[in-house]
Parts: sequence; C-alpha cells; structure tokens
Amino acid sequence: MFRMIEFRLPSMGSDMESGKLLEWRVQPGDVVRKGQVVAVVDTSKAAIDLECWHDAVVHQLLAEVGQTLPVGAVMALLRAPDEVVPHAAAPTLAPHAARVVADAQRASATQVASALQAAATAPPSRVLRASPAARQRAVDLGVQLREVRGTGPEGAITRDDVERAAAASATARTTAAVDRSAEMRRSIAAAMARSKREIPHYYLAETVPMRRALDWLRAANEQRPVTARLLPAALLLKAVAAAVREVPEMNGLFVDGAFRPSAAAHIGVAISLRQGGLIAPALHDVGRLSVDEVMRGLTDLVRRGRAGSLRSSEMSDPTITVTNLGDQGVESVFGVIYPPQVALVGLGRIRESPCVDEGRVSVMSVLTASLSADHRVSDGHRGARFLACLRDALQRPDEL
Repeated sequence: MFRMIEFRLPSMGSDMESGKLLEWRVQPGDVVRKGQVVAVVDTSKAAIDLECWHDAVVHQLLAEVGQTLPVGAVMALLRAPDEVVPHAAAPTLAPHAARVVADAQRASATQVASALQAAATAPPSRVLRASPAARQRAVDLGVQLREVRGTGPEGAITRDDVERAAAASATARTTAAVDRSAEMRRSIAAAMARSKREIPHYYLAETVPMRRALDWLRAANEQRPVTARLLPAALLLKAVAAAVREVPEMNGLFVDGAFRPSAAAHIGVAISLRQGGLIAPALHDVGRLSVDEVMRGLTDLVRRGRAGSLRSSEMSDPTITVTNLGDQGVESVFGVIYPPQVALVGLGRIRESPCVDEGRVSVMSVLTASLSADHRVSDGHRGARFLACLRDALQRPDEL
C-alpha cells in the first residue's frame, strides 16, 4: 500500500508557535537524504534551515513561500525512495508553483508577439535627472536613484532628495529591527513564564578551582597558531558533558509527564544576538568531540547563530543548556530552564579569589558554576553530585 510521510514544521524551542516559509530548496520528484536542508523558515528569532528527517523522495509541496504556518503543520508529503507511486498519486506542485507552470505552458507565439507590441507602444521610461552631487551621494549612501522622488526642476533629483530617501530607508530598517526584537522578547518572555510556572526549579552553586585548567590551556595554546587557540569555554562544555555522563538526570527532556534521558550530550549554548534577545542552539554530542572540535564547533555555532543561518536540528535538539556570562563580568548566574529540558548550567567569570589550600590561604583562579534543575526529575543530592563531577573534571583537563 502506498504510504505518505508527512513533513511537518518542527518546534524549534518552547517559545516558537509558528514560522514563515521563506524558501523551498527542493521540488517534487527530488531525492533527499536525512539531514539535507529542504526549506528555510523564519521564526521570531532567526531564519532557520529545515532539515529532512528521512531518506525520501519529495512527493508534494503543500506550503507556499510566504505562508505562515503553525508548529506541527504539514508542509510537504514525502515517500520512501523504493515506494512505487500509483498513477493517481503522481507528484504535484504546490498551488502557486502549479499556476506558474500552467501559465508558462499556455504561453504561445501570439501572446509573445502581443507582449512585444505592448512593450513597443508603452510610454518611455522616466528619464533620471540628477545632479552630479546627487549621483555621488547616492553611491555613498547606497541609494537607488530610480527609487528617489525628485523635487528639483523638471523632477530632477537633488542631493537633499537622496539624503531624505536614505534617512527614510534607515528608519524603516530600524523600525523592522525594533519590531523583530520586540517579537523575540515576547517569545522569550512567554517561554520563561511557562518554565517558572510549570517547572519546580531548585538552584545550587559551586566554586570551581581553575588553575589546572588554565595551565593546561596555556600549554596547549603554545603549540597552536592564534586562529586555532582554545578558550576556556571549550573545556567548560567538555566538563558539562562529562558531568551529565555521571549524573544522567540532568540530560534529557520532560515530555508528556515523564523524563526522557538522552544518551548524548547535545549542549545548548546561549548566544546573545546583536539585535537583542538570545538563542540557544545545540552543539551536538559534545562528549564524543575533542576539545579542538568543540572549539571549532562553538565558534561556528556562534557565527552562524548571529548571522541567522542555523539548522532546525540545532534549535530543537538541546538536552541541557549552558549560559556563560563571564565575559559580561558577572561572578554567577542562576538561569531559567528552557522547557522541555530539565537543567541549565550557569557560568560566571574566571576571577582571582583568596582560598584555603591545604591549610594555607592563597590567591587562586576560580569560577562559580551554578545549576538550575527540575525537582520533578532530580533532587538537591543529585544536583550537588553533578556540580562535584563538573568541578572534578576541570581538575583533570588532559582527560577531557
């Protein structure tokens, strides 16, 4: 029996309710592989590349470019690569694409001739009149002269006209950016309100000695060019992955009233966006990566996150999130859990602090690591064990 596979708009975070289809990258009849990007969708936070979750053949596109869809909406129908397609189920295009094809097929020589005749008898296009100063100013400001309304003699475009057009364009861009930032802030607020309302949080903190980790990084970086040097963030993510291996209650999702542990540590990395707000895409399977691979992956994730070119799996896969505000100068941070995750690790700045070591007071490099955890899944004893494992892992950086 012929069986369709529904390709649905996935949820890419608890604050996502809908997405606007920006682009299809496949057409009916195309063979796609698992992990291949098939569409681009705009969420309140960024434009996200949607990946296919199956090896399949595209049967029908149901969503049109420009359409806003709720999470879970069927966007396309797929079929297995070896599926025999009944004649009645031949691939079809989305309505808009079908209209375009039909219009093209109906085109005839007569219609082409009519179009050419209409073009020949159409009034000439507007002659652009602009002073040399106005033309140079348009180049400087990136303004298209054809989009500027001239107020000079016989409609000539003046320098002032160009500057007014540039100012109007900048205002429009600023307004759009403000609107998007406000929408993102509303989405984040809704998700965090839901988290605090539904998740019984508990909080713990631990002061972590960092001397051994910093010494190891210093020695490791001596052998690397500047562009390949490791940052403490890479070791910290590896330490979190090591800790969840020992305390798996911190790594997974709470769905349908039950905890679903994850076999791999897909660590969500909180990234602040230049236009305001934040996202927390996943760095996949950190436990299996080397420290160098984590550093490269983290750098790439931050770059693409701020450029708005993330993949849907990176937004939907995090099993625990890390927020690092050390570069902002704070000593500690107690975050709100991203549902349906069950834990969030907060990291403060590495600082010099007086500590007692073997009965003697000395100044040591330390950071404060905090844990926000879900009391439905774990308790303070297990949370304390997690932080102890994180602390201990950073005392053995060569093993991470």
